[in-house]
Amino acid sequence: MDLTWTTEERAFREEVQDFLKSKLPADLKAKAFAHHHLVREDYVRWHLLLAERGWGAPAWPKEYGGTGWNPMQRLIFEIESFKAGAPRLLPFGLSMIGPVLMKYGNQKQKDHYLPRIIQMKDWWCQGYSEPGSGSDLASLKTKAERVGDRYIINGQKTWTTLAHYADWMFCLVRTDPTAKAQRGISMVLIDMKQPGVTVRPIKTLNGSHDVNEVWLENVEAPIENLIGEENQGWTYAKYLLGHERTGIAGIGHCHRELAILKSLAERTMASGESLSLDSRVRDSINRIEAQVLALEMMLLRVASDSSDPGPKASILKIRGSELQMELARLQMQVAGADSWPYAPEWLYADSDFHGPGPEYSAAASAGYFDMRKTAIYGGTNEVQKGIIAKQIIGV
Repeated sequence: MDLTWTTEERAFREEVQDFLKSKLPADLKAKAFAHHHLVREDYVRWHLLLAERGWGAPAWPKEYGGTGWNPMQRLIFEIESFKAGAPRLLPFGLSMIGPVLMKYGNQKQKDHYLPRIIQMKDWWCQGYSEPGSGSDLASLKTKAERVGDRYIINGQKTWTTLAHYADWMFCLVRTDPTAKAQRGISMVLIDMKQPGVTVRPIKTLNGSHDVNEVWLENVEAPIENLIGEENQGWTYAKYLLGHERTGIAGIGHCHRELAILKSLAERTMASGESLSLDSRVRDSINRIEAQVLALEMMLLRVASDSSDPGPKASILKIRGSELQMELARLQMQVAGADSWPYAPEWLYADSDFHGPGPEYSAAASAGYFDMRKTAIYGGTNEVQKGIIAKQIIGV
């Protein structure tokens, strides 16, 4: 594989950089580099700016309203966007249910939902994990009973990211309670605004509210909201998880956090404060920069292959989550005493107080706490190691 940039790729990178300089709102950029919390309107505003340019779905083929970009272009766009301070593109519609609809949805579902994802008319959330059914997803108990032309759904989902903003949920449900594990599961689309849907917040370690528990009590979904065939949802779930895990590698996020880490170290040294064991800190920064570049090369290899990423997505998920956690740890180490104590209100841009030390240090501990979750969501790293052992090593 040729890893040098071509003339066309360099020109494309400059095009992306120019767009970001002219269109990325300054307040969103400031929030990103201060690790401030983004609200629904922030995400929607950025998505619509991209959609106006025709870049609303970077990984989609043109036939579905996407850019038709090749893997290298998508990687350049992700890296440059994160480096510039742009909000992440919400994965639930673009990278999860969107690809599932393209592959397994019927034409009516594609025609209705896909354009609405690009235009942010529908905000999606993922109904997979349940209390007691996280890593062992096939043991889920949320039940969907067929009554006439609709399903009646009862159960509970948890760790549902941004469900408090969502209009729709793509949900795994058990449609055949007599079947063995995976064989009785279906994927159904659920309107989150209907009676019977209750969303309750879960506060995470950093004190923010991003995840939720969702209660489904006699919730209705018409039969046309079934994806593919009944009791075949496990196939669609695995396909979706492959896309999710590849995205969790977070190469763009790693590049941005590496830039923040370097800036943080430079400002700490310039202020006259000495870093504890500064030579070791510098070595750690150099080492993790090399590891980020190695992850980028690994991601390029996977992205260049048009086939299902399979267990390779598990490798990317593990390595990406490890690097994101290490970057957060190093930021807190460099910030030193300025990162403590910590209060959740510092995550919000309208807060009057940003911490005991320099403002850029205030959220370091919040990032450290928050990044611990990357080893869990999308399937724990322990589960991913099991997949690798079974499908690659053969044990």
